Amino acid sequence: MSTNPHPASAGHAAVPGAPVRQGGAPADSPWAPAGANLSAPREKGDGASAGLYGAPAQQSGPAVAYHAPDALRLFRECFRALADNVERVLMGKRDTVELALTALFAEGHLLIEDVPGTGKTTLARALAASLNASWQRVQFTPDLLPSDITGVSMFRQTTNTFEFLPGPVFANIVIGDEINRASPKTQSALLEVMEEARVTVDGSAHPVPRPFMVVATQNPVDMSGTYPLPEAQLDRFLMRLSVGYPDTRSEIQVASGAAGAASVETLPAIATAQHIGEFIEVARNRVQAAEPVVDYAVRIAQATRTSPHLKLGAGPRGSVALIRAAKVRAASQERGHLLPEDVKDLAEPVLTHRLMLAPDAELAGWTPESVLADILATVPAPVVGGLAGARR
Repeated sequence: MSTNPHPASAGHAAVPGAPVRQGGAPADSPWAPAGANLSAPREKGDGASAGLYGAPAQQSGPAVAYHAPDALRLFRECFRALADNVERVLMGKRDTVELALTALFAEGHLLIEDVPGTGKTTLARALAASLNASWQRVQFTPDLLPSDITGVSMFRQTTNTFEFLPGPVFANIVIGDEINRASPKTQSALLEVMEEARVTVDGSAHPVPRPFMVVATQNPVDMSGTYPLPEAQLDRFLMRLSVGYPDTRSEIQVASGAAGAASVETLPAIATAQHIGEFIEVARNRVQAAEPVVDYAVRIAQATRTSPHLKLGAGPRGSVALIRAAKVRAASQERGHLLPEDVKDLAEPVLTHRLMLAPDAELAGWTPESVLADILATVPAPVVGGLAGARR
């Protein structure tokens, strides 16, 4: 098991290659609002604190940045700055990077599946390094125990009491490397914390820091030494991505150590956990989902449940995840409303890992991706602003 060598302190943890700035992002954040002092601590008064943009917020939750008139513009600039930063080490994979950030701002979990050597762990580490927040890394192995992840209660003879020792899951970003090399019992240790953001040990519930995100990597299930993730755990992931091999030009740049390439250790932090928490609220509250677009997402999910090619379709959690991800996509383009194309473009990474092929469909050569593509071609998109899926 490998963990972050810089433990969390005072709400923020050191990120390799980036100094900690208490209460704010690095001073040179390109998306910072004009005149804002991001390195200054937040003011407190009357039990509440001032948000990043001056909006009041309760101490227990993120500042309500969605009250700011330019919140969507700031969201877009932060999103782009983070994508640029991660792409410095994962060159030529802009679409994949943006999907990973979409999962982050949707407050969802990310599963990265691909063959060895394609940059799965690099993407996960670069995402964590770009945030001035606490993160931990767990190397999943067959002998890993559930308590190695969640923590244990230890008896202290000096006090004659039990003391909870938190495991690596108590961080803003938890990187689970090669998660399908652990036993099913160990994999299931993540079920509760991924759904409820808390860990129950000996009858006591322990909340994890917010925002909270699990970024898990896995090799294809047909490789030796792997245990397929159960359907219940797959459903907890907002998205499943495949990094894929880089294009020829990008691979040449990486292989030759080109000046434009960077290592994860040298990446600067672009935002803090506080900023991410505030921007999660921006996407959730400032982007409006019209009823026809929500109905479109639900009809897509329902079509997977009735498809003759599928033994298991996407449940209601899939519909919710699709709308959450679509809202982030709209916010990243500085739009305050959803379009049908937001839902359609995100359907594959959000839904395919929730689908299970029927045996005869698998023998006939169908894949979850091809079944979903067939469904998307048959489920009509609603008309928005006079054109189906048109931008406004």
